[in-house]
Amino acid sequence: MSRVNETASMSLAPYAADPAHSRGRRYAEPAPAYRSEYQRDRDRIIHSAAFRRLEYKTQVFVNHEGDLFRTRLTHSLEVAQIARTVARALRLNEDLCEAICLAHDLGHTPFGHAGQDALNECMLDYGGFEHNFQSLRVVDELEDKYAAFAGLNLTFETREGILKHCSERRARELGDVGERFLQRQQPGLEAQLANVADEVAYNNHDVDDGLRARLISIEQLRELPLFRHHHDDVLVAYPHVMSKQQRHETVRRMINELVGDLVGNARARLEQLAPADAATVRMQAQPVIGFSEGVERDNLELKRFLREQLYKHHLVYRMTAKAKNVVRELFAVLFPDPRLMPPEFFDRARQLEQKQGDAGRARVVADYIAGMTDRYAIDEYERLFNPRRLR
Repeated sequence: MSRVNETASMSLAPYAADPAHSRGRRYAEPAPAYRSEYQRDRDRIIHSAAFRRLEYKTQVFVNHEGDLFRTRLTHSLEVAQIARTVARALRLNEDLCEAICLAHDLGHTPFGHAGQDALNECMLDYGGFEHNFQSLRVVDELEDKYAAFAGLNLTFETREGILKHCSERRARELGDVGERFLQRQQPGLEAQLANVADEVAYNNHDVDDGLRARLISIEQLRELPLFRHHHDDVLVAYPHVMSKQQRHETVRRMINELVGDLVGNARARLEQLAPADAATVRMQAQPVIGFSEGVERDNLELKRFLREQLYKHHLVYRMTAKAKNVVRELFAVLFPDPRLMPPEFFDRARQLEQKQGDAGRARVVADYIAGMTDRYAIDEYERLFNPRRLR
């Protein structure tokens, strides 16, 4: 065990993921000299091409619609910040939490969930498409920076945390990281926390972006208890501030309430459970990290509101429909003629087709489309369908 891993283990709770007892990497490597194993994971993720591309991938609004709207990159940073706060309070492994949070959207398509839904439709006969699985595929296979192995060769704990959902069929194909789905076990606490932090970030920051875009209003949001009582507090404390400051003050108070409830509720559950180690947590029927009953109810109400009033807003729906058409038509033209893709993807498509038939070729086409940024997808669509565009 390296001295860095030993030092990192000293301040952790007994139920936290300990880098000194990691289940390791797919390909053995010497221990890092100045970082823990999970710090190395985080650093490899930050330096990956897939992470950089998140800057130009949609959260809700397509990237070119405005510079101030959140992207997959800013969202991932915000998720990591929330998760680290809670992890420190619970004495969990902050570095592992951060690594999972920064990697959780690496496999997301252009155009957000609209792109994912369209690509899944295209892939239904070839194994389907799901962005969590694609994120794992990115770190296990598609990143190609290292000479000694494919992917980033991350630790088991980071890889398992990236995979939130998994069918039984796919779990059997995935080996070690699929085990918990077959055994009906929970992931480690750091993975549980990353999942909830993701929800806290996107719900509240979509409120912020939706208000900025004027697709939802303060009056609508005041129907929600979680928003209303914090907005009332802001109006009393700062009656004359600008609407931008009013919006920010309200949203940050909402996040603070959710994070505080998450810490308090998780502490209570852990005290009651008194797990001796991380393995004990995995045997529980339900996740340990979660909100109290009342806050969970308010949070679900906020999610329902956003689904109906923001994500289904006619202007968002228009862009969603156009985005889906771009993805569908890209797949429709690339799948029968993979030579239209860059040479490295064409070569990979031929190789995988020899092993897996049409499903192998389709998977490489999905890899190519999923790796696109919003603007690259739009440009590629133009190049393929506009006879005046050659490059």
